[in-house]
Amino acid sequence: MISRARGKPTITDVAKRAGVSKSLVSLVMRGQRHVSPARRDAVQRAATALGYRPNAMAQGLVQRRTRLLGVMVSDLNNLFFAEVVAGILEQASRSGYRVLINTGNRQADKEDQAIEALLQLRADGLILAGPLLESRLVVEASREVPVVLVGRVAASASVDSVTNDDHAGAGIVVDHCVSLGHRRIAHIDGGPGAGARARRRGYEQAMRRRRLTGEIRVVPGAYTEAGGHDGTLHLLGLRPRPTAIFAPNDLAAIGALNAIEEQGLRVPADVSLVGYDNTALAALRHISLTTIHQPRLEMGQMAVTTLLERLEEGRRRQRRVVLAPRLIVRSTAAPPPPERRRR
Repeated sequence: MISRARGKPTITDVAKRAGVSKSLVSLVMRGQRHVSPARRDAVQRAATALGYRPNAMAQGLVQRRTRLLGVMVSDLNNLFFAEVVAGILEQASRSGYRVLINTGNRQADKEDQAIEALLQLRADGLILAGPLLESRLVVEASREVPVVLVGRVAASASVDSVTNDDHAGAGIVVDHCVSLGHRRIAHIDGGPGAGARARRRGYEQAMRRRRLTGEIRVVPGAYTEAGGHDGTLHLLGLRPRPTAIFAPNDLAAIGALNAIEEQGLRVPADVSLVGYDNTALAALRHISLTTIHQPRLEMGQMAVTTLLERLEEGRRRQRRVVLAPRLIVRSTAAPPPPERRRR
């Protein structure tokens, strides 16, 4: 009589049914190669028949490895992060790792709690996507396990990062708008969002480079629809108002689009609009947002690869992966109205 009648089957039950030792069952469950095919097959058939599942946490304590990667995502409402996570899951699976995902809901203190939860669950390493918490706490986590930031540059040599060149991407936006004939190009700031400072500085530097210093306009905002909406209402209240608006990301651009339409204006006939990220939202036909492409899937994949270099290969030197942005031209940016060009 097997122990299923008493509860969950154990490694002892599997060993008895397969006619092998518990240590051999353990070797098979850990994927060790030096087990004969016949014995491996016997163990696997016994485990299947009994409905046995190995205790991953117990295995992790014995091996000091759980083959779990912890992922903390800043904002689950932002499609950018969803697509980064898709890349993480894909690369982790190829590398033989599972993934635990949680979020801090764009609150630094909640992010700290989320990271602590992942560490308590014995994650072998952490990937922090767009974290808002202070660098000191990121460094503290890196003293326990390898840490990779996505979308934010690491301040410490103990932390790696995978980012888009946000500074260059903002410059591309300004250059595109200028090429269409715009001079009054405004920017909605991304607030504390990862990469927001670099995008703002890139915008300001590009405006100066284009000899448009007097036209620089930056208003407060956030990487949210509400942040884009409120920032745009502020800009539309200026006189003269901007002819082009650079939103800090695609989600904010959706909010900006709503604000423009609420004021009885049209995009791009009255105001041009450019986003950042090139998420699935931007490609929707009724939105068709001109935006900057970040290779989200590749960023997630590179985060796993970079993490495993420390975890499995023992790399100690910091690695910063910076991927190039590119412009995706759609329907929300066009030459300014004729009366604007005459000013």
